Amino acid sequence: MKKLLTSAAIALALAATPQMAAADGHANSVKLQLQWVTQAQFAGYYVALDKGFYEEEGLEVEILPGGPDIAPPQVLAGGGADVMLNWMPSALAAREKGLPVVNIAQPFKTSGLMLTCWKDTGITGPQDFKGKTIGVWFFGNEYPFLSWMSQEGISTDGGDDGVTVLKQGFNVDPLLQRQADCISTMTYNEYGQVLDAGVSEDELVTFKYEEQGVATLEDGIYALEENLEDPVFKDKMVRFVRASMKGWKYAEANPDESAGIVLDNDETGAQSEAHQVRMMGEIAKLTAGSNGALDEADFQRTVDTLLAGGSDPVISKQPEGAWTSDITDAALN
Repeated sequence: MKKLLTSAAIALALAATPQMAAADGHANSVKLQLQWVTQAQFAGYYVALDKGFYEEEGLEVEILPGGPDIAPPQVLAGGGADVMLNWMPSALAAREKGLPVVNIAQPFKTSGLMLTCWKDTGITGPQDFKGKTIGVWFFGNEYPFLSWMSQEGISTDGGDDGVTVLKQGFNVDPLLQRQADCISTMTYNEYGQVLDAGVSEDELVTFKYEEQGVATLEDGIYALEENLEDPVFKDKMVRFVRASMKGWKYAEANPDESAGIVLDNDETGAQSEAHQVRMMGEIAKLTAGSNGALDEADFQRTVDTLLAGGSDPVISKQPEGAWTSDITDAALN
């Protein structure tokens, strides 16, 4: 979920497998690569599998969990999956580096990314970030933050008039251990981990990227451009998106049941029921209002944010051909 590919890695993967998964002759099989481990963030797909929505479309779907050592674009490039889930900054960066990924559907309408800060630091707004230490996820996820600071006129080089950026791991320890005044969190995951550690909401102040106007699109569905030129593969994607969105709408309407379905599919047994139920409730807020079709204004907002990401933006030019409405147009009709 948090990785970007290097140009060399993309080139190697493309060279190794010039014939992608669409050419394997399986017109009804779909391998979906998640961008993180099995959790309610991906409930719509597990629900569609459990409730037989994929089967109704004549599909045999295999859901491949992600993890810290799995980069979905690389899996897609290597033919290990037909379709992947990815945050748009990662997907657009991969495309600019030579991997022709295309957004075919966008189940998540809004972003769950935010900063969570200790209230006793005196932070009440972005201008109070000056002189503070802020935990930021990298591997492409730093760009919304850098763009935000650039728009606020705040340096990210430290000092009394800037912020000190702490490269944050995928946990909340920097906040709990007071190594950072603020950390990156998702509304549906890490924020809950802070609360579970015994911190009360009254001790915290949060800043949602969505409300700051610097949010980027998350958890889109992506396929390879050349595969979409195959009518058989394209038809398979139409059926996959239609069933997946049916799964998402069911998950929104039945959060507790859907969290249970996720837990049934978690082979690690590492997830708690309470955490998944809470996560599903928050995830439903992010998918609400989406029928799966990508809103062009949302796409452009994401692009503009990435282009404004400081001196080293994640992309250097306006993307061309990075998304298509062909799949959702057919699926929704």
